[in-house]
Amino acid sequence: MNVTINNRTLEASPGETILEVAARAAISIPTLCHMEGLPPTGACRMCVVEDMETGNLIPSCSQPAFDGMRINTHSPKALTARRTIVELLLANHPDDCLYCIRNGCCTLQGYSEELGVRQRRYNGERSTSDLDVSSPSIVRDPDKCILCGKCVRVCEEIQGVSAIDFQGRGSDTRIGCAFKEGLNVSSCINCGQCIMVCPTGALAEKDDTARVIAALRNPDITVVVQHAPAISVTIAEDFGMKPGTDIVDRMNGALRRMGFDYIFPTSFGADLTAIEEANELVERITSGGPLPLFTSCSPGWIKFMEEFYPDLVDNVSSCKSPQQMLGAVIKRVWTKEKNIDPRKVFHVSIMPCTAKKFECDRTGMRKGSVRDVDAVLTTREFIRMIKMFGIDLKLVTGEPADNPYGERSSAGKIFGVSGGVMEAAIRTAFHMLTGEDLPALEVKELRGFDGIKEVAVYIGDLELKAAVVSGLGNARKLLDRILSGEKTYHFVEIMTCPGGCIAGGGQPFTSDPQVIRSRMTALYSIDSAAPARTAHSNVSLKKLYNDHLEKPGSHAAHEMLHTVYARREVLK
Repeated sequence: MNVTINNRTLEASPGETILEVAARAAISIPTLCHMEGLPPTGACRMCVVEDMETGNLIPSCSQPAFDGMRINTHSPKALTARRTIVELLLANHPDDCLYCIRNGCCTLQGYSEELGVRQRRYNGERSTSDLDVSSPSIVRDPDKCILCGKCVRVCEEIQGVSAIDFQGRGSDTRIGCAFKEGLNVSSCINCGQCIMVCPTGALAEKDDTARVIAALRNPDITVVVQHAPAISVTIAEDFGMKPGTDIVDRMNGALRRMGFDYIFPTSFGADLTAIEEANELVERITSGGPLPLFTSCSPGWIKFMEEFYPDLVDNVSSCKSPQQMLGAVIKRVWTKEKNIDPRKVFHVSIMPCTAKKFECDRTGMRKGSVRDVDAVLTTREFIRMIKMFGIDLKLVTGEPADNPYGERSSAGKIFGVSGGVMEAAIRTAFHMLTGEDLPALEVKELRGFDGIKEVAVYIGDLELKAAVVSGLGNARKLLDRILSGEKTYHFVEIMTCPGGCIAGGGQPFTSDPQVIRSRMTALYSIDSAAPARTAHSNVSLKKLYNDHLEKPGSHAAHEMLHTVYARREVLK
């Protein structure tokens, strides 16, 4: 079909909307409610365009194109309608842009600038809702909500959690949790995907930067930091560098300028996790135990399992996540070797994930009153701190991480992508069962952005059946198939966020799938070029086992590196 948009003749396929046709032609139409990949709702009306045959305004997100259609996306009539929508939204919106966490990256603010809204033409009664700060990870400010519904849709349709929904009618409509309770007593899994799609400051991560800065300024405190695998290939894009650029050494240099005393990569903890999970898998296969074994690196997924599939909790690996494994080693081994009181160590982790804030305060993630991880910064918080300290990452001299935990294999690095945990564990499980390395270390069937991926890996006479899932809506589908007996596996990796940690709820805001893809490509490039590509080849890790943990799965390893997951109603 041929359609005319802004006097350009364009081809359209049957079923394509005007918005999709325009996007392919690099014609930008603003929208507040549209979510790529989901059915349109047409709720915000920001995407209205003018039908030049009838003069009517139609929503481009839901109107299918048809042969001979003539459209003007930025006619005076369409622009006036959009400007009026923004003005009406601002009539009941707080005037605190200078203090808002989304200042400079707010979609509503951007459209106000784009459409030339310079004064308040409409005045409405301001809402005065209370902040919801009950969650350990997420802050809700209902006064800044514009009822676009994107948070509701991502929570229900993509994550399958449904922790929030529309309440009330008409001008009393709000978005909130059941019974108007706080997020802390809802089914929220703290993934932060709602934050990623929110166009305003109505949703944000709980900010820990002030606590971290206070620790850095305290001369009596030793501040230790770990940074997750996905961070080093993400933050460059926020400093004018090509998306996917790995700047791990410059990041270390920036952390030292900021005053952190010791720097360790979380990839060392990921190597630990790969070894312990591989050992647990081998034990369950050879000695008996609940199968499939589910990975336990993603805290949002763990809470989802405890909340919605408690009968399968015994199938979840007892391994702590890489963040918490490294945290336990730092607070319980490293401090002893350094002769430092663990109560005088402030341990910070930099994560692409808001749920990590929830995880570090879980039961079992501390020894006595000493937490293994004291504060979690999201990638966004870390970027704000770098800018606060006046550091230009493009000019920072690169520095290595500290020993003894500065060494990591590339198996630990690919934990940042969906399928990476599984691939790393399979490499080590193969070695544990055969004494040899997997002939081709890449398990290509586990790579990519598909929501559900399957593979069969032959380890001697054993056909290891495995699956990888990202996005908890996809997890529901697979778990239901497993429970019905339709699918059987030995090993299943589940990541809370679609695509894995590279698209975590704490990452920089982007709606460009190519940016996310570049992060994945960068991590796999690091893996392919690395001299050490298996967790069991990490020399520093071998020394840790020899000196403190004996062997994978030992009593000492379980005491430090494993925990207990249970039904939510019995957790304290």
